[in-house]
Amino acid sequence: MRAFFTLLFLLTTFTTWAQPADNDRLDKIRAAWPVVEKMYRDYAEKNHFPGLAFGLVVDGKLLLSGGQGFSEIASSTKATPQSLFRIASMSKSVTAMGILALQKEGKLKLDDPAFLYIPELKSMPTLTRDAPPITIRHLLTHMAGFPEDNPWGDRQLDTKDDELIALISKGISFSNVPGVTYEYSNLGFAMLGKIISNVSGKPYQQYINEVIFTPLGMKNTIWEYSEAPAHLLAHGYRYEDEVWKEEALEHDGTYGAMGGLITSIDDFSKYVAFHLSAWPPSSDAETGPVLRADVREMQMPWNFTSLNASYKYPGGRSCAMVSAYGYGLRWSRDCEGRTGIGHTGGLPGFGSQWQILPEYGIGIIAHANRTYAGMATINTAVLDTIIAIAGLKPLPVRVSQVLKQRKEQLVKLLPGWENAEQSGIFAENFFPDRSLAHRRKELDALLTKTGKITGATDMVAENQLRGTFKLTCTSGSIRVYFTLSPENPALIQQLDFSLGK
Repeated sequence: MRAFFTLLFLLTTFTTWAQPADNDRLDKIRAAWPVVEKMYRDYAEKNHFPGLAFGLVVDGKLLLSGGQGFSEIASSTKATPQSLFRIASMSKSVTAMGILALQKEGKLKLDDPAFLYIPELKSMPTLTRDAPPITIRHLLTHMAGFPEDNPWGDRQLDTKDDELIALISKGISFSNVPGVTYEYSNLGFAMLGKIISNVSGKPYQQYINEVIFTPLGMKNTIWEYSEAPAHLLAHGYRYEDEVWKEEALEHDGTYGAMGGLITSIDDFSKYVAFHLSAWPPSSDAETGPVLRADVREMQMPWNFTSLNASYKYPGGRSCAMVSAYGYGLRWSRDCEGRTGIGHTGGLPGFGSQWQILPEYGIGIIAHANRTYAGMATINTAVLDTIIAIAGLKPLPVRVSQVLKQRKEQLVKLLPGWENAEQSGIFAENFFPDRSLAHRRKELDALLTKTGKITGATDMVAENQLRGTFKLTCTSGSIRVYFTLSPENPALIQQLDFSLGK
């Protein structure tokens, strides 16, 4: 188990990359949009969606968006990026962000027992005598020990606070003790909403509106469907007996914290852009409702959920996928190192999903108005298609000053290694690990195949202390890899040469 979590940590290491100032990149993405629109149209027709809306966020803004079909069938109202869809469990990360906002205010800690903020949890019977108290972090990561509660939870949306407390007071049926496994719980997020209310002294919805939506400029995101302009409200439908049957809209309530949000592509794109803005880490001024470091913490894989060794992309490409859950967010990383972060949503009448690829600076959102419309498959296919058509690559990692400096110092030493041991650029392990004579012999052997060194390429960084460059030679090139030590100033602790490709 320890080896697995070590692997998972290594898989989740993010780096600082440089944002492109490249209009050509945006033009290539725009050129792919007609293909994307057709993909959504075909998917909607195949799966009997009355309507859907979708949008692509690139480098911090909604670049492209669209709508197809009807937000209300009876009135033939067209679905657009301004249409207001209930987004169900996409609401969960907003609740998680509200918890982190309270932590930022110093009003709670994630490892606090939840009973400090919902006293009725204190006397609730546990599954076993050795079961630990449920913490806020357990609730955020679906690790509280509650049973998976879809679709029961989907019918609790308009539950009142006193009904939730009555449920707790009667005793919860546990499937596991807290802290040992993942099991999806709408109930857990309803409790987080109650914690936000109790700690902030305000109704959950009011606190989220004031602390998250207002700073992000989300003026058209609401909780109660009766407050929506009639021409913008998307109605939900079930496809049954080869006809669309309208689902009754649920009023907002305590369980709104797990799935009550009603929003548009235009408005929710601002929230998605804020999640993308957390990358790369920087020293820029903080401008969001919570710290960028808090957003990155939300996005980390805190609770392992699955390893799919035979995963296939919608286009048929095989690529193993590991998945986990963060704070109200799903996390995945595939065999190519591509990281996806986001969440699905499903309720009677609606289905939705948003997903970002931080290393690519892009994100996708899609809302549909058919019961449990599965939008993750099409969104994943869309992102994969855009990357392929536009030829997108992960954004390059910004090369730190110390990497540049060590690379330049190293190039000056080669190929003769004159005064290398006195140069002061190598860590204390470097020459004891491998003598200067052996290192010189290794490089000379490569130079007999590539010819004389004529220059060096720019550094390509893996992170702030590790990277590669190439020595250009008269008959080829030599790849140079080095990594720096943790001391300050950082010194070269490992150095490898190989024939360039």
